[in-house]
Amino acid sequence: MENEVLKVTADFSAWHAISSASPIVKITFLILVGMSIFSWMIIFAKYKTFKSLFDENQRFLDDFWKSETMDEMIDKQNEYKGSNLCKIFVVGFQEIKKIRGVNKETMLSKAEILERSLTNSVESEILDAERGLSFLATTGSTAPFIGLFGTVWGIMGSFQKIGLMKSASLAVVAPGISEALIATAVGLAAAIPASIAYNHYIGKIKKLEHGLNSYAGDLVNVAERNFF
Repeated sequence: MENEVLKVTADFSAWHAISSASPIVKITFLILVGMSIFSWMIIFAKYKTFKSLFDENQRFLDDFWKSETMDEMIDKQNEYKGSNLCKIFVVGFQEIKKIRGVNKETMLSKAEILERSLTNSVESEILDAERGLSFLATTGSTAPFIGLFGTVWGIMGSFQKIGLMKSASLAVVAPGISEALIATAVGLAAAIPASIAYNHYIGKIKKLEHGLNSYAGDLVNVAERNFF
């Protein structure tokens, strides 16, 4: 029973520190909470996106190597709308059709032209996969400093109260110190998940980029053997 009373008191004290904080510190809290909420929205959205993406890419890749002709995969392209490997294949197939019948000499070989087209497509898909991650990076790097700003402001308020009250008692200092420490905690609570998620998804993007580049190289090899 005593522990429950202490817990309620602690919760109330934390909320009281926030509600009685200065306007600047309250704005700091709102910014940090907003950054945290938006970060978690990105984290969950990216989790679903990458899971679907890797599953669809693997399904497309399995069917691609089982197929007898590229036309067969083009006819089934709508079955792989969630696969960016399929998007690269469609780009490559269209480029192959475009340059296959070209007989005049160019500075670049047909394979090099196809490779450039696929490289541009891969870069476009990677940029799309990276969308939103910059906010996670920004939150991870700036949230602790925003929280620190709230901390400094709260401590300044405590010193001002000491000067006005001409007393350094706990009752005078505690509210400002409390809101200062909470600002630091909220800043870290926003930054840590964002930093972890950012590093995790950067690893996913590197894996995705390797898979896309590997497939693009295989597609160029297939085109050289069968069309050029």
